[in-house]
Amino acid sequence: MPRVRLLLERTAALLRGRRGAWVAAGVLLVVCALVAVWVFGGDDEAAGPPDARARQYQDVDACLLTGEDGIEAGGPAAAVWQGMEAASGDTRARVTHVPVMGEQSAANALPHLNGLIQRDCEVVLATGRAQTETVRKAAGGHPQVRFVVVGSEAGDRTADTDNLTVVAPGAQVADEVAKAVRRAVKAVQE
Repeated sequence: MPRVRLLLERTAALLRGRRGAWVAAGVLLVVCALVAVWVFGGDDEAAGPPDARARQYQDVDACLLTGEDGIEAGGPAAAVWQGMEAASGDTRARVTHVPVMGEQSAANALPHLNGLIQRDCEVVLATGRAQTETVRKAAGGHPQVRFVVVGSEAGDRTADTDNLTVVAPGAQVADEVAKAVRRAVKAVQE
């Protein structure tokens, strides 16, 4: 017990005055550094391998530009989305969709399309009058992007070019979209 008392007395003497403040600050700094290493450091490899059930995507994005309703079930873009998901399962391309909010006009759809191109969507699909009109006008200025327009407002199939494919509406639209996306993804990867 006398040793403990002696240790406590010496510790108290060290912590008095200016010298004690510096010792306390040093100890606090060491404790903070240890906590920071414990919280932010660590070995990433210790986490283990990725989940084998998780889908491993290719570095290819297929993006759908829709009307305000998005991919709502029963809506015009639902079958297009279904075809995109089917193609994603085969090609491992990531798929996303962006609805054009507000006025359904080509002028309002253009910033949304530009956003998809700036996000590096390699394949851009469009459904809806305003969206397909905007894509048709912009396709020639972006030869590195593959475009797919869907719907009766998309025009006739003779409009297919190197980077623009037209898919007519109908019962098989999901299958046709899946084929078009597969071709586009393959063209991007070559």
